[in-house]
Amino acid sequence: MRDFGPAELVAGLCHTDEQNPFPVWQNGHISPCFNQLVLGALPHAGMAIFSACYLGMERCSLVQTSPPCGWVLRLVSALLAALLFTADVILVSLLRQVDMYLDVLADSCAILAWLVHLSAITVLQRTAFRRTRGPPLLLLLALLSVPNVVFTLMIYCDNQEYLNPTEPLKMARFVLASARTVPLLVYLLAFAFPCISDAGYTLYINAVDGSPLISESSLPDTGEMVAEDGSGCISRLFYLWLTPLLRRGQRGELNRSADVYHLPWKLRTSVACRYFHQCWEACRRGTVARISQDQWPRPVSRNLLSGTWSSHHQEEPLELEGDVGLLRVLHKAFGLWFCVLGVLKLLVNMLSFAGPLLLSSLVNFIGEEGAPVSTGVWCALGLFATTLLSSVFQNIYMFEASKVWLAARASLVSAIYSKALRVSGSSLAGFTLGEVVNLMSTDTDRVVNFFKNFHDLWSMPFTFIITLYLLYLQMDVAFLGGLGVALLLVPFNKFLASSILSNNKQMLRCKDSRVKLMTEILFGIRVIKFYNWEPHFAQKVADCRKQEVSHLKAIKYLDAMCVYTWAALPVVISILTFVTYVLLGNQLNAAKVFTTLALVGMLIVPLNAFPWVLNSILEAKVSLDRIQCFFKLTNQDLQAYYALISPEDSQTSVLLSQGTFSWHGPDRPKEGETETGAAKGSLQLHSLNLHITKGSLVVVVGKVGCGKSSFLAALTGELTRLSGVVYVADREFGFGLASQEPWIQHASVRDNILFGKDYDPAFYQAVISACALSDDLNVLPNGDKTEVGENGVTLSGGQKARLALARAVYMDKDIYLLDDPLAAVDSDVAEHLMKKCIMELLRGKTRILCTHRIEFVDRADVVVLMDDGMIIKTGTPAEILPLVEAVPKKRKNDHNMKEKADGMEHEEEEPALSPDRCVDDDPDLSGAEQKQVGGLAWKVYQTYWVAVGGVLGASILMSLLLMQASKNVSDWWLSHWISELKNNGSTGTNGSSSGAFSSPHLLLFSPGGLISPLSSAVQTFPSNNMSSDVKFYLTVYSSIAAANTVFTALRAFLFAYGAICAATTIHNRLLDRVLKATVTFFDTTPMGRVLNRFSSDLYTVDDSLPFLLNILLATVFSLLGMLVVISYGLPWFLVALLPLALFYYRTQSFYRHTSRELKRLCSITLSPIYSHFSETLNGLGTIRASGSSARFEEENARRLELNQRCLFLSNATRQWLDIRLQLIGVAVVTGLGAIAVIQHQYNAVDPGLVGLSLSYALSITSLLSGLIFSFTNTEMQLVSVERTEEYSTDLPTEPQQQNTQLPPAWPEQGWLEFRAAVLAYRDGLPNALDGVSLVVRPGEKVGIVGRTGSGKSTLFLALFRMVELNQGQILLDGLDISTVGLAQLRSRLAIIPQDPFLFSGTIRENLDPCGQHPDHKLLDVLDQCHLSSVIDRMGGLDAEVGERGKRFSVGQRQLLCLARALLTHAKLLCIDEATASVDQKTDRLLQQTIREKFQDKTVLTIAHRINTIMDCDRVLVMHAGKVVEFDTPAALCQNDRSVFHSLAGGSEE
Repeated sequence: MRDFGPAELVAGLCHTDEQNPFPVWQNGHISPCFNQLVLGALPHAGMAIFSACYLGMERCSLVQTSPPCGWVLRLVSALLAALLFTADVILVSLLRQVDMYLDVLADSCAILAWLVHLSAITVLQRTAFRRTRGPPLLLLLALLSVPNVVFTLMIYCDNQEYLNPTEPLKMARFVLASARTVPLLVYLLAFAFPCISDAGYTLYINAVDGSPLISESSLPDTGEMVAEDGSGCISRLFYLWLTPLLRRGQRGELNRSADVYHLPWKLRTSVACRYFHQCWEACRRGTVARISQDQWPRPVSRNLLSGTWSSHHQEEPLELEGDVGLLRVLHKAFGLWFCVLGVLKLLVNMLSFAGPLLLSSLVNFIGEEGAPVSTGVWCALGLFATTLLSSVFQNIYMFEASKVWLAARASLVSAIYSKALRVSGSSLAGFTLGEVVNLMSTDTDRVVNFFKNFHDLWSMPFTFIITLYLLYLQMDVAFLGGLGVALLLVPFNKFLASSILSNNKQMLRCKDSRVKLMTEILFGIRVIKFYNWEPHFAQKVADCRKQEVSHLKAIKYLDAMCVYTWAALPVVISILTFVTYVLLGNQLNAAKVFTTLALVGMLIVPLNAFPWVLNSILEAKVSLDRIQCFFKLTNQDLQAYYALISPEDSQTSVLLSQGTFSWHGPDRPKEGETETGAAKGSLQLHSLNLHITKGSLVVVVGKVGCGKSSFLAALTGELTRLSGVVYVADREFGFGLASQEPWIQHASVRDNILFGKDYDPAFYQAVISACALSDDLNVLPNGDKTEVGENGVTLSGGQKARLALARAVYMDKDIYLLDDPLAAVDSDVAEHLMKKCIMELLRGKTRILCTHRIEFVDRADVVVLMDDGMIIKTGTPAEILPLVEAVPKKRKNDHNMKEKADGMEHEEEEPALSPDRCVDDDPDLSGAEQKQVGGLAWKVYQTYWVAVGGVLGASILMSLLLMQASKNVSDWWLSHWISELKNNGSTGTNGSSSGAFSSPHLLLFSPGGLISPLSSAVQTFPSNNMSSDVKFYLTVYSSIAAANTVFTALRAFLFAYGAICAATTIHNRLLDRVLKATVTFFDTTPMGRVLNRFSSDLYTVDDSLPFLLNILLATVFSLLGMLVVISYGLPWFLVALLPLALFYYRTQSFYRHTSRELKRLCSITLSPIYSHFSETLNGLGTIRASGSSARFEEENARRLELNQRCLFLSNATRQWLDIRLQLIGVAVVTGLGAIAVIQHQYNAVDPGLVGLSLSYALSITSLLSGLIFSFTNTEMQLVSVERTEEYSTDLPTEPQQQNTQLPPAWPEQGWLEFRAAVLAYRDGLPNALDGVSLVVRPGEKVGIVGRTGSGKSTLFLALFRMVELNQGQILLDGLDISTVGLAQLRSRLAIIPQDPFLFSGTIRENLDPCGQHPDHKLLDVLDQCHLSSVIDRMGGLDAEVGERGKRFSVGQRQLLCLARALLTHAKLLCIDEATASVDQKTDRLLQQTIREKFQDKTVLTIAHRINTIMDCDRVLVMHAGKVVEFDTPAALCQNDRSVFHSLAGGSEE
């Protein structure tokens, strides 16, 4: 044997000549040997080796979302290449050619190389290379294999054998070689376009470039992941990126809004807003917005968590001003994106026509005996492809559309918020608080709905026209008869829709007035309980509700009418069309009947839905105009308001020269104010001249309503400057403003004081002690970390005033505007504030103080005396004091009030004697609203069932069942008719033609299918047979159809009736329980939470719940009907049903957990946006004066972002489910098609039934998804029932029993005795009354004094049984008051509460809501309270008092409350600082009135000003809930050691 060297090896392998074993060129091109070894095996070996080097790279465990699209494509192409080479090896071994081993060697190298490369890519995309293209070496390795493919193809093309179809294996090798170009091309493309949004953009909020900052072991929290961005194509198509979130939801750990993904980059609130602002600016300038890459700002990493994220994008806050069409801006911002979606919608519409067409061919095929099987297979495949594509495109369309509206919503909400912060005070006065909040909620939602509905506006007519054309092809002109009826019904439908709309408007108006009334009731709940007015107000609410329900009835019955016409229409049209056709002398046949019925069914959808689409678009237009109107308001222009010139001397702090200011805009009395008379009653400041030097203390004095507060507002720029000059030094630093009605945020005490500034412990402590808050903080359960309820509801009046003062002081500004902060506090505290805070801590600042406390005026540098909007005199205290009426020194506070209907500033004072220390230690009490967790309890369904009524509920279900059964029977009758025709007709025609009848009717059931004109295939039957048959079948069909419409009508109207019953029951139970609730409940529950039950939750129960429940029940019954019919038609379907049902069940349960939690999170994150907005509007003056607007905008953006995150994911999970259900639908349709084709081969199938089953199957997807969505939505709406039920059953109520033995005249004397009374507001809080024992004799006048929080107001609360005693007794005329019914007790006592509360309405209604007194008596009382002049000026007893009495100053409101008390003939009167806000002169007159009117009555007066009670019979001194002293004022004053002596003395100094 010769040597066996390399040459021999190569020659053997390549099958070449040993002399030239390795030829490079052969037959005019490169030899196969060189091509396979040098260009094939060698590069692949290199590829394997170098790719293997990357296998050891360090990975990131952090990466959870799917990799960028580029990496996925490269992965797929590598896998594909390996598979193609594997197939080639198989073919080579089958062919067994001479150079077989050479090909096997080359192919094996290639398989190995691509598999190693595949592993390398898998590793690389989990390393730091993930967000890049990866190492360039990979590209080189892939490129090296290109020559091999090219030359292989050239060799094959030259060799004719490979192109010869008779040699299938060789031909297959050629095809495989060509196919190899595809993965290579894909690979190169993926490298060129890696589809990475931005290399610097990480998918984790705290990971940079994929480097793990979290320890390797812990997977990232879903709250740190970014949705969708950076996911691959497959992941996006099937929403795989949602899996971690869905898993978490299934585990039940989705409890906080922070647990959901962050928004994709383009949908971030800050991004969308900036882009919207750019478009706004561009529209304003009329230029084209520079749409460059930087419009989507750089993504955010760390800052998102810390909350500072939007600040560094807001280069310059954009003023939303100028007459810019909002629609233009929206179009510029979202138009293009939206139009592209329109193309997708068109595609979906076209595809929806394919299903029915293919279906008809399939049934045709089944009807033919010997049809080739390939036809059936092609039909089944076509069905599969079209249904699949249609579902994928539909899904993408829905998801992308939801993104557009999310971006639009973010932009609009932020824009409205920032506009509200900038709009001038006078412009804003034309809107009530509720209207502005509505712009942000309802109107924005409606505009955003436009994005959901717009494409339907053109796609419905489009479908309609195509259907009409096909009808014409079928029935010639006869279709016009039926169409006429349809078109006649359009105006009828329009009429129904517009009636529903107008009723809806009316209903919403009634609902608004009811909610407004409820708001006032909740604000004034204590006053209502003190005066025992609950029955009266319950009646008022019931009247409002009655009107509301009458409109609701109309809506529901009209709705039922709509449903009924919709159901009856197809039958009427089709029968009319047939009659016309026959009258025209034509012959009817089955094919025409079915095709026509089907097409008529298709016409109905657009005819019915169109009016609603139109309506929602018109609603959007109205809302858009309202928002536009708001944007057109003029902004505060501080540049123009203040003089820019600075006075010569640098010491000037404030300068006013001939200033004239008004609360209205310069040009007009506000629209609508003529009738309210606000224009008459409102105040103007004129010819103000004032010069204030830096560092001075200026005190402004004057009687109630003289314009002090307006003067301060003029300095901060809240008024309109009509003429004159205002100069304020360094005004851009802002003012420290303590307004008269303290505006307190819903946050902790510390956050209220810091107000966004950094915490400086030393300064903070100084402020606390200067504002006398140290003692209060010690009492509060968590110190300064204690949450304060909305509007400071858990603090007493004095605490609120000092907290607001502390906030102003901590701001550390140069100019302080203090609007009577001394009013609500005792004289010793007032002294402390004046000395420590105003004189010491603020020394060196410019301070302007408005006050009624004359005793402090002498410390001022300058005193300003105001009257009727003018400065009468400016001078030193010595000059001014004599002009202010001489009075006893010991003055008490004055809570003087806004002098006019100032709609915006702090109008919501807390309406009651706040218990001095009603604060919660239990964070849940006033903490975040509790989110219900998990599924709904059966009890909720039961509640609703009971509310509807058992018998009614059962009859509704019965009518539904009959309706569905009759529908299915009528469809079955048609299929039966077809089979009969086929059997009868087989004598007269051949088999193939009869098949034609079966096809058209399919359309009948397909949701929107159409059909090719089939009449050509139809052959006429012997006519004698025909007419009688047709008559018989048509008669039976008509009667079944008629029965169906009757049941439909029955179900529609019964359901409407049931819904109204339920709504009425639920509201009455809720209202009844809430009005009986204890005061403690109202103190610990934010008002918004209770209001929510009465507004949004009740609206849901009234309107959306019945609507969705109706759909749900209809869907359930349709689905059952469909399954029965399909199983009857093709029993083999039952085999596939089980796995599909299992998959369906698994999918929906996986989805429902997360979906439910996300929906709950959506509603929980929504209310903070609105509550923050209304809080901002209330505190607008303070926010703007202190220059904190930017911080509030940022807070709004943060809250909005949280809500948008939940909304976005809620939409995404819905699409996640939708695509999976679509796939079930595709599987069912394809499966049925396949079963039919197979059965046809065994001749075991009836075409009529196949048609029936398949046409049902086509709508299975919409039913399946409809079932889950309507179930989930109904469940979500039932949460409202759950929430109202929680209040209707679980609220702590006051005892309701009455004492029947009570003498009618009790109490006759007014003898009052406390016996060891102990009271704590809640368990765990210190006792507010701690063993109080005292006796008040009949007719005695007792004054009560003590520090804030000593239990003074609590005495009254205990007396009125607002809070029950823990132990001890209170006796009134010797009768224990706990044995008397509450209504009886409260109606026999009178009180003037600390917070003067008025209900909006007339003066008469406020004085005497129950209408028990004649007018002359009311006028008399008003005269005694010195209000008659004011009330005459306003227009008498029928003048409106404005929202919560805002047309009166605080002092005047207190006088009205006194007038109320004068009307009651109680033996015992309690006065709680009733005159805190009136000037001295009025106060003296009042004291006299009280003395005269209540001469023989027992009077208890809580006072902070000692002189008020110096002439009392006895004085009760309280401290820490105990009685310290109880004696005559004279005796107490003589005792040097008495507390009262020190109080009286302290105020004397």
